[in-house]
Amino acid sequence: MSHKRIPKRKAAIAVGGVAALGAAALLLPHANASQTDAKGAAPKTLKSADASNLASLLASQLGDAFGGAYWDASKQQVIVNVVGNNSNVVNTVEKAGAVPRSVNNSLSALKTAAKTLKSDATIPGTAWSIDPKTNQVQVTADSTVTGAKWAKLTSTVDSLGSGVATVKKSAGAFKTFVSGGDAIFAQANGGGVRCSLGFNVTASDGAPAFLTAGHCGVAAKQWSDSQNGQPIATVDQATFPGAGDFSLVKYDDPATKTVSEVNEGNGKTVQITQAADATVGQQVLRMGSTTGLHDGSVTGLDATVNFQSETVPGGVDTVTGLIQTNVCAEAGDSGGSLFTADGSAIGLTSGGSGDCTAGGETFFQPVTAALQATGATLGAGGAAGGAAGAGGASAAATDPAATDPAATDPAATDPAATDPAATDPAATDPAATDPAATDPAATDPAATDPAAGGQSGTGSGQSSTGMNAGSGLVTSTP
Repeated sequence: MSHKRIPKRKAAIAVGGVAALGAAALLLPHANASQTDAKGAAPKTLKSADASNLASLLASQLGDAFGGAYWDASKQQVIVNVVGNNSNVVNTVEKAGAVPRSVNNSLSALKTAAKTLKSDATIPGTAWSIDPKTNQVQVTADSTVTGAKWAKLTSTVDSLGSGVATVKKSAGAFKTFVSGGDAIFAQANGGGVRCSLGFNVTASDGAPAFLTAGHCGVAAKQWSDSQNGQPIATVDQATFPGAGDFSLVKYDDPATKTVSEVNEGNGKTVQITQAADATVGQQVLRMGSTTGLHDGSVTGLDATVNFQSETVPGGVDTVTGLIQTNVCAEAGDSGGSLFTADGSAIGLTSGGSGDCTAGGETFFQPVTAALQATGATLGAGGAAGGAAGAGGASAAATDPAATDPAATDPAATDPAATDPAATDPAATDPAATDPAATDPAATDPAATDPAAGGQSGTGSGQSSTGMNAGSGLVTSTP
């Protein structure tokens, strides 16, 4: 992987870091509802980024008849779930250029089911999200959910009624992904902590800043671009656990120049021009410091993840409002960017299970919600930042009703969002991290290849603060 360097103090970390991953509620697509033949206007062929906007528009128009929507990548069409036999509703969907599909469950009913799961089955190692392809809530339990816990979970799912939710087992355990790669560094709790950024942004006051995982901002206040270097950025806001997993970190030097792009490796970059909401079925890319560039699709929305708390025995760290995907990730891929090939910022890596050999579930913090909550815009506030902040982004970026209210209500944020004691011990406990975090041989070869530009922030006396886009982590260093 080639690495892009930026002059020190005059350039910000290039976007595309990797953020710590957390267990999340999920939902996988297995269509079980019939599709209605469109009798009106021919369905529009859309780009995935436009699909999100169309789905948001129809959601506001259809009310309780709306059962969710997803992107059919093979046909490049938006499929809209419709409850009931109201011909006016069907006509509205068709005139908008989408394909109506008859289902039993409205989106509001599925959200109510998810609330019941939260109140009755918030068990460490469980997750659930809404999947419009199946028109159900998909519940997942990791390998730690056994015995009485499993019985409680399945009985709660059964109580929701037939065809409302399904439950499956995951072979792994939900966790934050920690390991090595290009990073930003901090000192906390007597040890070294490192994370990666997701996307460069401009704060509401015009200051240069970046977004990263919330548990990074909770773990430490000040961050450097080298392991023992002076801080170059300070956490302004952090949320974790609770209504999301995101931090806004401001560069200390107001003259810092930012770059709005993601490094795909081998000298290739993707310019990030807007923020967009995820759509189930959407094709996405993830860049990580351990496993590099991987692709996949969005499989669930409004995911809730119940982390096994390692700071409170028997406790749960719950994160809500996440995106679920089938994109693989491993230790060290935490904190970074989820994006599309045409330059839309979608998410920040938050948590999951599995690896890039066997596969697994990976969850992401929506960028639109993070931007709205922090008041930031993408990039340096010019073309890139303006597009996201002035209508170039999806509806949720500017329409509070399109996002989880908790994402913008400080009172709904978990107090642990600003309490370092509430973070995952893996962020500060060397014994909990992956060996790759301290073993150079375990990182991307390009990170230690001088011909590729060298790994930023790992040696002394370097003349730049440039970070490699698409790399990052949360880990402890001895």
